[in-house]
Amino acid sequence: MTSGRRSDRDTTERGSGRNETEEERADRRWQDLIQEIRVAQTGVQILLGFLLTVVFTPHFQGLDQRDKTIYIVTVVLGSLATGALIGPVAFHRIVAGRRIKPQAVAWAARLTFIGIVLLLATLTSALLLILRVATDDSYVPWLVSGVLAWYLLCWFALPLWVRFRHTSGE
Repeated sequence: MTSGRRSDRDTTERGSGRNETEEERADRRWQDLIQEIRVAQTGVQILLGFLLTVVFTPHFQGLDQRDKTIYIVTVVLGSLATGALIGPVAFHRIVAGRRIKPQAVAWAARLTFIGIVLLLATLTSALLLILRVATDDSYVPWLVSGVLAWYLLCWFALPLWVRFRHTSGE
């Protein structure tokens, strides 16, 4: 158990330029993570809510089996993404007060990353389904691939490039 007091070791080990204890850092990282989750959760919950209603429309009954399969995969992916993005909140609630916040933040960050990857798969699958139903099937794979490449660039490639270019691997 730590007293919350800063020591020379606390500030020199991190080398981050912040004068914070391990507990303060965990609190800050938790707040950052919760803000990130709020953005992703909103998107995935709206998408999942829409997807859950589609099956009850008359147009759904006319879809071929391939499109119904894509729909089912999309709904399952959206459900998994929702679970992963809500998981950190449940995780925090269960471990709160146990003095393991740094570990809880690390696990919550992992769940959030998994949720983002599942959200990527959900959006790609939903786009595939919508474009297959709405357009000529011959160019749908190209459109979906282009959008997927954009997601990968914005969500992973650019942040990783900036991280490696401007940090020492922290």
